[in-house]
Amino acid sequence: MTADAAADQSGLCPSCREPVWSDDNFCEACGAALSAMASSAEPEATQPDAGSAAPSDKARSDRDHVEIDLGRVAGVSDRGIRHHRNEDALAVAAGEAASGPVSVAIVCDGVSGSDRGDEASRTAADAAMAVLEPAALQGRDAAAASMEAVQAAQAAVARLAGRSPATGDAPSATFLSAVVTADAVTVCWLGDTRAYWLDSEQGRSARQLTSDDSLAAVLVSAGMLSDVEASSSPQAHIVTGWLGADVSHTAPHLMRFVPPGPGAVLLCTDGLWNYLNDATELADLALPPAPAYPLGTARMLVDFAVRAGGMDNVTVAIASFPPGHQALQESETRRASE
Repeated sequence: MTADAAADQSGLCPSCREPVWSDDNFCEACGAALSAMASSAEPEATQPDAGSAAPSDKARSDRDHVEIDLGRVAGVSDRGIRHHRNEDALAVAAGEAASGPVSVAIVCDGVSGSDRGDEASRTAADAAMAVLEPAALQGRDAAAASMEAVQAAQAAVARLAGRSPATGDAPSATFLSAVVTADAVTVCWLGDTRAYWLDSEQGRSARQLTSDDSLAAVLVSAGMLSDVEASSSPQAHIVTGWLGADVSHTAPHLMRFVPPGPGAVLLCTDGLWNYLNDATELADLALPPAPAYPLGTARMLVDFAVRAGGMDNVTVAIASFPPGHQALQESETRRASE
């Protein structure tokens, strides 16, 4: 994994390298939010807008704003405005298996109220990636590898409880992983961190690939709340599935999705879907640039969530499908501009 190179001041969009003006808010070529383009070779703190309500009594950490760019898969994680620390975690990987290119993305979210949620999410993401990346590059079965990865994450987070005070709130985190190959997308999750399919073809429907492990989802399933009521209910974010020493009774979920054509897989924490949880509306905002410019689109979506209120940490990861499609589109775009 490598962090994104520093955004330059040459008048080019740092995402797609197309010309932009200094007063542009968005790149007209790829749709990236230019106001959110600052990054560095090592993730570093970025200051909030002068008029924001970000807490000023806490020093910003190197996790407050993180960007990782591997071309066909990329992600951005931001503390948001209201929280003192970022309890989301992000990990992405890309490489070549014998069967072709493969991308891996993992997003975890520290459970609110649990002890050291930031450490729980980071530990879960790292432990899972240590299993999932080599398995994907070796061409192993993605479903089996995904289950091994979430089990490794569970064991790693559970071990953190031994170093926590006896508060009864053991370190806990949600979990979401995606393995993207030329044939399919394999998603594994526990909690309310979501994955969406964004279809490049107009007329085809975007869809949410995951279902939330939350009290609101239980109440909707029981007919006690409508989808609209659930989205605004305080119960929407009470999770019923998580990783940790006080492990939930919910088992990890697994699904294999075969996309109908080119597009992108989007993973996000509730810091984004708090403001935009309908798959079609999310696709309308993220497309068309998402498959060709994952980093620029992730930046734009994170910026959207922060500007919409930034009430929670927000993390977005985007992987092109098929994995080699993004590089082909970039090549065609460069040739068209020459």
